Amino acid sequence: MLDIKKIRVDFPILKQQINGKPLVYLDNAATSQKPQVVIDSIVNYYTTINANIHRGVHTLSQKATDAFEQAREKLQKHFNAKKSYEIIFTAGTTHSINIVATGFTSLLQKGDELIVSAMEHHSNIVPWQMLCERTGAVLKIIPMNSAGELLMNEYGKLLSKKTKLVFVNHVSNALGTINPIKEIIDKAHQVGAAVLIDGAQSCPHIKSDVQALDVDFYVASAHKLCGPTGVGILYGKEAWLNKLPPYQGGGEMIKEVTFEKTTYADLPHKFEAGTPNIAGVIAFGTAIDYLNNLGFDNIATYENELLQYATKKLLQIEGLKIYGTSKHKTSVISFNIDKIHPYDIGTIIDKLGVEVRTGHHCAQPIMDFYKIPGTVRASFSFYNTFEEVDVLYNALIRAKTMLS
Repeated sequence: MLDIKKIRVDFPILKQQINGKPLVYLDNAATSQKPQVVIDSIVNYYTTINANIHRGVHTLSQKATDAFEQAREKLQKHFNAKKSYEIIFTAGTTHSINIVATGFTSLLQKGDELIVSAMEHHSNIVPWQMLCERTGAVLKIIPMNSAGELLMNEYGKLLSKKTKLVFVNHVSNALGTINPIKEIIDKAHQVGAAVLIDGAQSCPHIKSDVQALDVDFYVASAHKLCGPTGVGILYGKEAWLNKLPPYQGGGEMIKEVTFEKTTYADLPHKFEAGTPNIAGVIAFGTAIDYLNNLGFDNIATYENELLQYATKKLLQIEGLKIYGTSKHKTSVISFNIDKIHPYDIGTIIDKLGVEVRTGHHCAQPIMDFYKIPGTVRASFSFYNTFEEVDVLYNALIRAKTMLS
């Protein structure tokens, strides 16, 4: 069991007020808050071991390198990658996806097919559209139903020997739906296709085992996992990472450089050109330690209780409609009230200290499917409370009264 009162003390931002009201932060799907130990980790790096890594023989460089590589090993263990060099540090999920999408340029031919789901974040749509424009590949879409669930029978019909790559989010950021990624991966492999799973929204709630999933690529961001912004990972099977060309050229990713010929470094350095976000990577490792100490099973259990309570509570509001009603979902409630624009609701409840996300959530095809301009999205984390759900409810009642 989680001691929520004690946990909340770990997060300094939760002590503040917004517009004279206690902060109720319910925008965790956009980014999580940071515990003091993660903040301290960043400060400690810059105050005690600030140096560039992998290149220096001096003491500070060696200490910084050790801390950086220890973080890689923590991420390897967390995601159960077979080798530590299968974990590539990036600037975030979007960067990770673009590395793979760019790398596949040389692996595709005109007429090859790629499959994406109808509920993707723009970051898992646009890079692949650009890839299709470069190669002549064809993009196909797994449709969804009104509950916000993928139509898996239709997915099976889309697969063929022409399918080269399938990319799907583990969890929808706009709806909270948990997709059946193991089934998606297995079916894709039956036709020889590779699979990339966007784990940005799942990783705060679900501890994924990349070997058990047998996934080819898995991407995630630190800032969703109580870590800093500007850091993420690309997990890739060793064989696939060796097939892909480097994404960027520069320092660190080379083995030997002459004006006649350059040879590239081995994994993981082949994809880590330039000086990385060293402090961010080290703090990412600290964040993973923090979450694993709480226990992901404990986090999932508590967040599901919050989700069930909040769902029941909000449905008491007349005219409120929830989008994304799958039985398998994380702690996200995406909704509208009557014909009130979500932006107006978000603006009013912000005055009451309640922070939610409004708009299309970088998932415009989902909004087009429901024929709506956007939603109000309340997304919960393990440091939220049942009392905060009640504050949200009361704030929405007040907003509805003012706007109706």
